[in-house]
Amino acid sequence: MTGNQIKGKGFRGALRYNLEKVEKNVAELLDSSFAGKSENSILKEVQFIRVQKPNLQKYFYHTSINFPPEENLSNEMMKNIGHDYLKENGFTQHQFVMFRHFDADHPHLHILVNRIGYDGKVLSDSNDYKRSEEVLRKLEVKYNLVKVLSSRESKERAMTKDELEMMKRTNAPSDKLKLQVIIKSVLAKGKKLSLEQFIAGLAAKGVRLKFNQATTGYVSGISYDYRGFVIKGASLGNDFKWPSLTSHLDYEQERDRQLIVNANEKAKSTGITLDTVSLNEHANKKGSLSTRTNDFDNSGETSTHEASIILDLATLLKGGYFGNNNPADQHPDINYEEINRKKKKRRRQRWVIVNV
Repeated sequence: MTGNQIKGKGFRGALRYNLEKVEKNVAELLDSSFAGKSENSILKEVQFIRVQKPNLQKYFYHTSINFPPEENLSNEMMKNIGHDYLKENGFTQHQFVMFRHFDADHPHLHILVNRIGYDGKVLSDSNDYKRSEEVLRKLEVKYNLVKVLSSRESKERAMTKDELEMMKRTNAPSDKLKLQVIIKSVLAKGKKLSLEQFIAGLAAKGVRLKFNQATTGYVSGISYDYRGFVIKGASLGNDFKWPSLTSHLDYEQERDRQLIVNANEKAKSTGITLDTVSLNEHANKKGSLSTRTNDFDNSGETSTHEASIILDLATLLKGGYFGNNNPADQHPDINYEEINRKKKKRRRQRWVIVNV
């Protein structure tokens, strides 16, 4: 299972969204703590509780729980999962309403909750994303569901929505995906490559490395520069972090110390500070990096390699390159264009939410 959380200022927008789905026969109200079932009656009951904390801004909590397409869940089981999710997250004395949606190729559940309890206490949202993920893992075991890797366990970082949209427009893989493929292809050339072979293999494909090296020679991290696209290993995924790489390489700190110093000097000569260039900065740069002149000495080799990278978008989307958090797969019923427009006006707002 995967979960998406939204916190906002009111029930009305999200409630109306779900009720309209019910009216269109693509959703079903599974359970509710409210006496009434209409929009107005639910909002009146919410207001009755909200007056206990009138100054609390984000008192509304909305989560969608998404199940793999192969899961065959009855309404009763989904409702039980929803109740367990609320209980494990601390929503034991709170107003809620659950909806099951049928307008996607996978089962999914929407839960709307008032963070203000019947006693007037507000459930803390500290570490709520981490807590939610832990709860989902527990529920997968309890109900014998298909297990999904947590974000910490995922070997490759999932593709973001912006990357997905870019790939749809260009019909080409993102630079992050290209890097993942390139690094894997170099590591696959031998069981235990030397660090020198690893550095040279990546350089031949247009990738420079920057190591976070202490004066003692100890290396604590690694960054990759692929034709101006710069990213830390942790942002590519666990398989691309330095500790994971050392398990695949014949590496010795003292022996390879100078190699790393030399690699850092080469990276510095490009005029790019690898630790400070972010994905967002790269995404906002004008033009496509894939069409730029290669900044490296062996441009011919890089071009040959690019021709060998799988560029068929449909194949890539069906593959396992994007981890387990593909937003297009998880939330096909959400209008992301509308959500992004609202985000520009108010940070982290993903839904049209207004005060009750």
